[in-house]
Amino acid sequence: MLEHATNTISKPNQSLHSQIERPTLLVDRQRVLHNIARMVEKARASGVQLRPHFKTHQSATIGEWFRSAGVHRITVSSVDMAVYFAAHGWTDITIAFPVNVRQIQRIDELSGRVHLGLLVESPETVEALSTRLLHPVDVWIKIDTGYGRTGIAWSDGSKVTAVARAICESKQLRFRGLLFHAGHSYQARSQREVLAIYRESMSRIHALQAQLKQAGFPDVAVSLGDTPTCSVAERFEGVDEIRPGNFVFYDLTQLAIGSCSEHDIAVALACPVVAKHPERGELVVYGGAVHLSKDVLLLPDGRKCFGQVALPHERGWGELQANVYVTSVSQEHGTVAAPASLIEQLQIGDLLMIVPVHSCLTADVMKRYLALDGEQIAMLDAR
Repeated sequence: MLEHATNTISKPNQSLHSQIERPTLLVDRQRVLHNIARMVEKARASGVQLRPHFKTHQSATIGEWFRSAGVHRITVSSVDMAVYFAAHGWTDITIAFPVNVRQIQRIDELSGRVHLGLLVESPETVEALSTRLLHPVDVWIKIDTGYGRTGIAWSDGSKVTAVARAICESKQLRFRGLLFHAGHSYQARSQREVLAIYRESMSRIHALQAQLKQAGFPDVAVSLGDTPTCSVAERFEGVDEIRPGNFVFYDLTQLAIGSCSEHDIAVALACPVVAKHPERGELVVYGGAVHLSKDVLLLPDGRKCFGQVALPHERGWGELQANVYVTSVSQEHGTVAAPASLIEQLQIGDLLMIVPVHSCLTADVMKRYLALDGEQIAMLDAR
């Protein structure tokens, strides 16, 4: 988070801001296109496939921005999301979430229409797919390289080998390789820490890949997915595809990690000021947990940050304001700690632009965007 902006209100974009009555998620198309182009070029330079994760934006319209940049393979996080994007013309989709065996019938219906990739980490899931699928699918084994969420531990080569054998014994399952998400990179607070996690994860996945080759599996692809490592690493040696998602928007967390600059962040939540409390150095905005989510960063003084404030600008929003943060949220309320000079300038009904801690969750709860040119952009809303 930055500490340099001054507390002055720039000339707002009246035509855009006059449309806003309630919390509204703004998206800067030019920044999004820049972020996409940069990741496309990085993948091309390393000779790897870019399969971006669409769980961040969840929008068919924004999906077309990727398609116009030459992207034709995508990642999603649910069957519903896969069905949504398949209906919008995407035909090569990986569901990067462990298979929910209760949805195998829907998975089978979808695999009859698109080239589908699935994640497994147990022989039980492989057995369920083998006996119930009528259409072929690609299967990746999910590996835990240190995050500790899902996946077979990278050190358990015998289990990985057993799952690989089970996959290869099925007529409907095509073994693709090893897929991992180095999610512990989100705890890093420097590019150096991100690169250390990346190198450790790659060392572990390549050791496991070598074990599989010795066990008789010569073609074991590697799929890497997390925005910090994909943003910070310059080359992807020994990787076949990358699956970053958050990079399309970035956010305060990525800024704190060192994955992006402030001017790469492509979304901000426009929130009306509903109350002023100069006696305690606070503003209250219409914009709470149901708009921003409850993802949080800790400030140096120990306070919680649910978003950092920028002011309206003719380009949508201006620079991040020094020491102006959303420090608490309830369902609809957001409490903003602000200096007296800013509180004095603002009127009830003015807008504050809040850059979210985690853009993926903010987008998910908001369900739509307002582009800076005034276009309303819808997104997936099925559950």
